[in-house]
Amino acid sequence: MNSIQKIIAIGFSSVLIAGCASAFMEVKAGAEKVSVATADQVSNCESKGTVTASVLSKVLFVNRSIEGVEDNLVQLAKNSAVDLGANTIVKGESNKIGERAFSLYQCK
Repeated sequence: MNSIQKIIAIGFSSVLIAGCASAFMEVKAGAEKVSVATADQVSNCESKGTVTASVLSKVLFVNRSIEGVEDNLVQLAKNSAVDLGANTIVKGESNKIGERAFSLYQCK
């Protein structure tokens, strides 16, 4: 295999890996029942704390889609909500792509 073919193969592999990154995200039992709400929707809910989720926004030299990164962040927050006895999450600050704070709540 010549060097051009190697470069093409590496590039194709990188894109494939970046596209499949979401497929490796663990979904904890019960996480599918966790709701995503806005801050004004949780005024009567019990706070269970906050978490900061982070995922890779780039695989090798390929940037992942913003939507894929955000979906992974939400899934991580939902997984944390299950661990902490919360059933609702609220998106918070995001200072950089691939990282976001979430507030966790138990709502009735």
